[in-house]
Amino acid sequence: MTRILIIGGGGMVGQKLAHRLSETGLQGPGERQVTLLDLGFPDAGAPAAERVTGRLSERTDWIARQRFDLIFHLAAIVSGESETNFDLGWDVNMMSNWQLLSALRAEHAASGGTYIPRLIFTSSIAVFGAPYPDRIGDEFLSSPQTSYGAQKACTELMVQDFSRKGFIDGMSLRLPTICVRPGKANLAASSFFSGIIREPLNGKDAILPVPDSVRHWHASPRAAARFLTHAATLDTARLQGRRALNLPGVSCTVADQIEALRRAAGQAAVDRIKPQPDAAIMKIVEGWPRDFDPARAIALGFEAERDFDEIIATYIADDLPSARQ
Repeated sequence: MTRILIIGGGGMVGQKLAHRLSETGLQGPGERQVTLLDLGFPDAGAPAAERVTGRLSERTDWIARQRFDLIFHLAAIVSGESETNFDLGWDVNMMSNWQLLSALRAEHAASGGTYIPRLIFTSSIAVFGAPYPDRIGDEFLSSPQTSYGAQKACTELMVQDFSRKGFIDGMSLRLPTICVRPGKANLAASSFFSGIIREPLNGKDAILPVPDSVRHWHASPRAAARFLTHAATLDTARLQGRRALNLPGVSCTVADQIEALRRAAGQAAVDRIKPQPDAAIMKIVEGWPRDFDPARAIALGFEAERDFDEIIATYIADDLPSARQ
C-alpha cells in the first residue's frame, strides 16, 4: 500500500488533488491511503483515510515518524500576505520547510538509509524576477523580486540538496497562477485573475486592479492536480539532477481573459468587471513573469490547457455551482 500525505490538504489545490487520487489514483496497480494535513477542512470535502488538523511546524516530527511513501507539500502563506507580513512569510514558507526536511533526514538516518520518501513541493513562477526575455526558458536564472518568491526559491534549493544527499527523492514544481480558482478570493496578489472570471460567472461584480494589458501565465486547478500526480510517478533520474521544473500553462493578457469570458457568457458578464486601479497590487504584478517555454516539462509529459477558453470551460464544468445543479 502506498501511504500518501497532502500537506495543505484542506486548501483548494489539496482538495482537487485528493479528489483526483480518489477517482483515478496514481499510475499502476496498488492500494493507496491518503492523509490530509491542514488548519481546517471543508464540509463534505474530498475523501481521505485521515484528516489531521494542525500547523506544519507543529507536525514535522510526526510526519517523519509516519514514514509516508509520498508527500505532497502544498501549504504556504500566499504572495500578498508574504509581502505585507515579512516574519510570518519566512516562518511559514521557509523555516517550517527546513524543519520538515530536517525531520525527514533524521528518519532516513534512523531507518539505516532505507526510508527515502518522494516529496513533491509546489513552488511558483515567482522565483523569477525581471528583466525577462520574451519567453522564459529552462535556462533562465531564478532571481525573485518578492518575499514570496525568495521563500519558494530557498525551499527549491533545500529540496535539491536534500535529494542530492539521498535523504529524500524530491521535486519542485513551479506552478503557473492557478485560475479559475473556485470559492472566495484569498490574499494572493494574483487573486483578481480568477475573480474577474469567477464573480461574473456567478452573477457578481469583480474588481480589476490592473490594466487589461497585463500579461500572465495560467493553468487550471484540474491541470494543477494532474501535474502533481504525474510528478509522483515520474522517474526522477530523468531530471538529471535539476529538480525544479517550469510547468506548462497559458500566456494571455487580462484583455484576452475578458474576451474569453465574453465568448463563454456574453457581454452582461463582462459588464460586471469594474476597473479599480491598485498601485500596491500593480507593483507586485509588474515583477512577475509573463510567458514561458517549458520544454523540459513538456518532454517529461506534463500537460496544461491550450488557451484561456479551455480554462474557463474547465471552471464551468468542475466548479460553477449552477453547472452542477
